[in-house]
Amino acid sequence: MTFRVALDVYRGPLDLLLYLVRKHEVDIQDLPIALVAEQFLAHLAVLEELDINAVGEFIEMASTLAEIKSRMILPHSEEEEAAVDDPRRELVQQLIEYKRFKDAGSRLEERGRAWQQRFPRLVGDAAPSEIDPAQQPLRDVELWDLVSVFGTIMRSHEAAPSASIVYDDTPLHVFTARIRERLAPGKPVPLGDLFQPGMHKSTLVGIVLAILELIRDHAISAEQRTLFGEIWLLPSGEAVAEST
Repeated sequence: MTFRVALDVYRGPLDLLLYLVRKHEVDIQDLPIALVAEQFLAHLAVLEELDINAVGEFIEMASTLAEIKSRMILPHSEEEEAAVDDPRRELVQQLIEYKRFKDAGSRLEERGRAWQQRFPRLVGDAAPSEIDPAQQPLRDVELWDLVSVFGTIMRSHEAAPSASIVYDDTPLHVFTARIRERLAPGKPVPLGDLFQPGMHKSTLVGIVLAILELIRDHAISAEQRTLFGEIWLLPSGEAVAEST
């Protein structure tokens, strides 16, 4: 079976690096290469499971991090240390430049949403919403949050290696239909509940890609009430109740 998930916004290796910098609250100017490289490789392992053909740039970045790390740990004489530039400098400059453009894009997006609210809707047949968006807290879940959770799930739920080859060729639309059935209105489901111990790796990947597909199509939402807390899946347009 062939899976492909297209994202509205391109997220490449620099985006993953910036996510790791924010997650671990490290100084972007003094990038801890050992920590970042270890976390980057962990996310890369998950991306390779999802689509091996789409991780070329991530593999290239991983090799760059490995090269920088090796250059930093190699011994140098005092004269050489004074003359050698910080091997992280070029990567840090790229990361700062990427962050500048991403922050500018976020500000433009916020300004666009603000302008949309300046003109009231005059005619419409849509039913009034029972949820006041102004009263709902922000619970943004980034793509890399999902990748990180998926990596943990795949490591803990994958079945033990079998002597015979077992492969799940269930089509993607079957997984999406099953997930839709689980997400009844008003009953959000913890992301981890969609996975069962002993599932084959191809089944785990199928469920993961089905979730990403549904999120991309705005059929479901992923919300997180607390930082690094449980991720809840629910039909789009709903919000996780405070008592959940």
